[in-house]
Formats: sequence, C-alpha cells, structure tokens
Amino acid sequence: MARNILRFVLNGADVALAPTDPTMTLLDYLRLQRRMTGTKEGCAEGDCGACTVLVGKLVGDTVRYEAVNACIRLLASVDRRAIVTVEALKTPDGALHPIQRAMVDLHASQCGFCTPGIVMSLTALWLNHDSPPSKERIEDALAGNLCRCTGYGPIIDAVALAYAGAKSADDPLRAGRAGVARRLRALASLDALSFVADGRRYSAPTSPDDLAAAAQARPDSIILAGATDVGLWVTKEMRKLPAILSVGDVAGFDAIENDGGVLSLGAGASLSACRAALGALHPEIDEMLRRFGSEQIRNVGTIGGSIANASPIGDLAPVLIALGATLVLRLGDGRRAMPIEAFFLDYKKQDRKPGEIVESILVTKPPAGALLHVSKVSKRFDEDITSVLGAFQLVRDKAGIVTEARLAYGGMAATPKRAAKAEAALVGRPFDGPSAEAAAKALAEDFTPLDDWRASARYRAQVAANLIRRFFAETEAGATLRVVIPHAQAAHA
Repeated sequence: MARNILRFVLNGADVALAPTDPTMTLLDYLRLQRRMTGTKEGCAEGDCGACTVLVGKLVGDTVRYEAVNACIRLLASVDRRAIVTVEALKTPDGALHPIQRAMVDLHASQCGFCTPGIVMSLTALWLNHDSPPSKERIEDALAGNLCRCTGYGPIIDAVALAYAGAKSADDPLRAGRAGVARRLRALASLDALSFVADGRRYSAPTSPDDLAAAAQARPDSIILAGATDVGLWVTKEMRKLPAILSVGDVAGFDAIENDGGVLSLGAGASLSACRAALGALHPEIDEMLRRFGSEQIRNVGTIGGSIANASPIGDLAPVLIALGATLVLRLGDGRRAMPIEAFFLDYKKQDRKPGEIVESILVTKPPAGALLHVSKVSKRFDEDITSVLGAFQLVRDKAGIVTEARLAYGGMAATPKRAAKAEAALVGRPFDGPSAEAAAKALAEDFTPLDDWRASARYRAQVAANLIRRFFAETEAGATLRVVIPHAQAAHA
C-alpha cells in the first residue's frame, strides 16, 4: 500500500499536501506558497546558510532538531518530519526568542539578510546543549552561515548571553518534544509515500526489501539521500527528474553498528553520525569530517551518497580507501562486496549495475600500532571543496618494518585512487626520512594530476608529495601531532 498525500508538521501545525512537483524545494514552498519569507535564498546550493531551518525527526523516543539548508532540501523529503522556521521562534507571550534577544542586545545583525539563518543555526545548538557550548563548537555551528558584513564576534558572544538570561531546557521546542514525538510516531505508522505529479514519480519506501525491489524495477530512478548534489541539479541545472527514489524513510538504512573490530555503516547514515563513529578511530579523521561541508550539510548528507556520487574530490572516499573499507552493494535479493577502491572506475563512473544500490560500508578498525594520517588542503579552511586530500595508513611489524601501506588521494585523478608506486616504496622498509622521501618522489609515477580552477597540476603534485613528508614529520618519534589548526592561524597555515 502507498499514499500520495505528503504529511508533516510545520511550526506546530499539521500539514497535508496533495501531489506536487517532486523537485519542489522546501525553501520555495515556504517562501512562495506559505509566504514565510524569513527563510532567505542566498546561494541556492547549500553554501551560505541564509535558508537554514530546523528539521525535527524521531531518534528513539524523542525528537532531535537539526539545522538544514531549505534551498536544496526537496519538499517531499520532509514527509513525516517537523519543520521549524524563524517565524515560530517567538515565546508564548510574543517576546523574542533568547537567541534573537541576545543578537539584538549585542547588535549582532548588520544588513540582516543572513540573520534569520544564523539565528536558526544557533537555535539548533541551543536546543541540543543544556549549558553554553565552547567557542569552537559555536564556530563549527556557524561555519555554514556566511555573513558578508563579517562581524562574527558579537554573534558568537550572543550565545553566552542567551544562556545567561534563560535556560535552553525551558525552550518550548524542547518542552514540547514529547507531543511532537507522538505526532511523528503517528505519521511514521502511515503507508509509504508514493505519488506521480506532472508525469514524474516520487517514491519513499520504508523497508530495505521494498527499496531494493523499487530500484531494480525502476533502474532509471535517481536515488535521493541528502540531496546535497541532487538539490543542485534542481536549483542550478533546472533539471526535471523523471523518477526519484528516496532512502530517507527506509528502516535501518542509517544504522551504525560497532561489532568489535568492524564498523558497519548503513548507506543512509548521516555524515554527522558517521563522524562520531569514524572520528573515534583517529583524531585526524574526526578533524577532516569536522571540515566536511557545513553542519547543515553533514546533518543530511549520507555516507552512501558520498560514495555513490563518485566525485574525484570527495573527502570521504580516500579515508575509507586508506582504512581498507569494504563496500556492500545490493541488487534485488542479491548482494556483493568489493574493496571500496574497486568501485571507482573512471570519472563519475562506478562498478554499479542498473538497479543496484549501495547498502553499507564495512570498516575494519586499524590494528594497534598502525600509523594513520589525514590532510585536507583547500583554498578556504572551513566549508570548502578539497584541492588535495591525502589519507594514509601504515601497518608495521614488531621490528618497525612496514608490512602494509595504503596511501589514498582525492583531487589527483579522475577517481579517488591509491598511490601504488609510493606504497611500494614504503613496504619492506622502516618508515623513516629516506623512505618517506622515496615515496614522495614515486608519486610522479602514480598520478598525472588534475589541472583546473581549484588548483594547478603542478601545485597538486607538490602538495601531494609534501603530505607524505608531513605524515612522517608528524608521526616520527618525539613529534607533536598537530590535529586542529587554530582558527586564528588557519589563513596562514
């Protein structure tokens, strides 16, 4: 059974919509149909944060609100969820929300265009922290909100002022979570959403078997997860997608399991959730994921989408290759597994059959004593696409001899790729200055780097070699591991 009525909660009111354009964005619905113009359109690609709203979803027995970009979120994908816009933040007596009041008191708004999005990002932080978060945590939350007027100082200070005058636990959105959870559970019990509008189909199966069957029956369907890429097809390329198959409501598709020595990451797991699991393996993996897009993007982007997208400059694929991850694909009732590096065949071309979906990623935890290193180089420190990313893992025996080397790069070729010649220069030797230098020089045989507006081929070749040298410099005996570059120094690093 299926239903064709889209249902969600918007600012506390139940909404039921008849079938509409499957590619309508949440932002267009809010602004054009509901005239909720506090949510702005700045970039229409999930970069500036002016369109930030809160999306509440069931997590266990409660509702968790997260900041998301409404400009690239398809309206149909908010089915069964609770949406909160800036218009709903006022307190029951009509006064400003504590975050808004603090922004006013500290003159933290300048031209004002980006202010509603900033307020919503800070409100998400407020709702999920009982006490004032650190300055670094506030900066992370704001990394996806770009203010051309600058002046982030009073914006950051507004958070502490809000906590000084009120308790986040008393916020109506927190106090009312139980009631919203009941309404979302009722929506979750409804049949799966599936409709056709303007000759185009949108389907949101709720079970893994139904997802696999739908993908096999309609292999031309666009698999929709976080829409961090698909959203741009709609807003920038104006594409009319004939069939969309959403994975957002598939039970268990976002599961993360920690079974001893293996992490099992469901393809639908968000990058925010994956950061907690993968970041625990090594602080540099955690730091890379902190810089993976913005918090709004990490809240909706998925690990499966990042891999299936097969971008040569994606940050996550090289890390998973270095970790020796295994990719599990499903076609109908059948499954097959492969080393993740074997999935990438050529630019945007994968070893994926028609109707086959990425189901999960299996990561074997590094053995004790393994050396790990991840470096991301980009023009802008936060929320920027990578120019070169290196992810390395070395396994050594008791004598310190390298027995296995996995050096993976993004931004250096048409696919995320291992550096076979450089790896060979390390295996069978101790990891020391001469072997690191030999590996750095061997990269010239591994890559003919990309040459584009993001970085020249010459620059990429030099940086890739220097990352191996940095790997040795930061892991040799007595070295002090540098994980996080202080924000004040980031521009000079």
